[in-house]
Amino acid sequence: MRVGILSLQPKAWYDHYFSTHQLMSRLAQRWPVVWIDPSHDRYGGGVGRVLRPRFRQPFGDRQLYVYTAPAGLPVVHGPAPIRRALDRARLAQARRHLIRHGVDRVVLYCWNPRFLESTDLVAHDLLLYHITDEYSFSPDDPPTSQRELELIRRADQIIVHSPGLVDKKAPLAPERTDWIPNGVDFAAFSTPGPEPAELTGIPRPRIGYCGGLKRQLDWKLLRTLVDRHRDWHWVFVGHWLENHAELASTREWMEAQPNVHLTGRVPAQRLGEFPAHFDVGLLPYVSDGYTKYIYPLKLHEYLAAGIPVVGTPIRTLREFPEVVLLAGVPEEWSAAIERALSAEARSDTAVDARKATARAHDWDLLADRVAGLIDRRLST
Repeated sequence: MRVGILSLQPKAWYDHYFSTHQLMSRLAQRWPVVWIDPSHDRYGGGVGRVLRPRFRQPFGDRQLYVYTAPAGLPVVHGPAPIRRALDRARLAQARRHLIRHGVDRVVLYCWNPRFLESTDLVAHDLLLYHITDEYSFSPDDPPTSQRELELIRRADQIIVHSPGLVDKKAPLAPERTDWIPNGVDFAAFSTPGPEPAELTGIPRPRIGYCGGLKRQLDWKLLRTLVDRHRDWHWVFVGHWLENHAELASTREWMEAQPNVHLTGRVPAQRLGEFPAHFDVGLLPYVSDGYTKYIYPLKLHEYLAAGIPVVGTPIRTLREFPEVVLLAGVPEEWSAAIERALSAEARSDTAVDARKATARAHDWDLLADRVAGLIDRRLST
């Protein structure tokens, strides 16, 4: 049996930071994987690109092929039959690439309900639906959509990646659902390195956050803490999300504070350089009907670096009371950060406990679990 994977996800390969990228790149060490980049309504490249697809390999030592559809197979917004025919043709090109590499068992690996129709358009031996988010993205926690319910009904294997998603999605198909959490590239985040240039000259203590600057962060809380603790330096490694325009006034205020340091966008390959040079790692989320389903990637990245972590008591973080300090109102956050800055929090015992938790969530281990589920389902 020669397994191959067609990966359908909303993100292009160049956005290589998400759990999709982490797992697919590791499964490609075992089996051929075709990552299907989202298609667009136009392409450059001239006449030679009209019908010929592009398959590029980001890694020389892995069977990962990133598929870019040719110009002759664009996304169209016209009649449904034409739209489906073009989608079918793109999927067929990607599948043929797997077959040319000796694959005789095709896993259609779907990462989002938007790909429901695609499950009818390409032959496959196993349909796997991996749920990494509450895709309504609503703070009000609406019921699971009919579209997602149908994809769950069709899937041979479902994976959810947070305790909150286990609570909400697993009861819909308990016999076909498994929980595999988010992970970390442990070696990248635990290996000491030189201080990044972006942090040079920033005094300590450094209270740091790595990730997109978005509406799901508790900006009211952060502004209060920045204002109350002028002797602490607040470092934000990441960029402001362009579609979160309501944060414009917050951004203006934060940029004006002398104890706030904003690096802007940092390439994904460099993110492992930063947490070890923080004194505390922040997970300052609002607590609502959306964030109770998230599993922050940066949780295990902070822990792999060995630094103390302070976070909002959302569902996922409550699973880690031994290594994460939880806080609600600003006074609790101030006290928790003070505790995180103590000598006890920086002891070898505390650092080892955090690193051990992160090591147990290494992406290599989690990819082995995903592969085991695929093997088991195909064998039955």
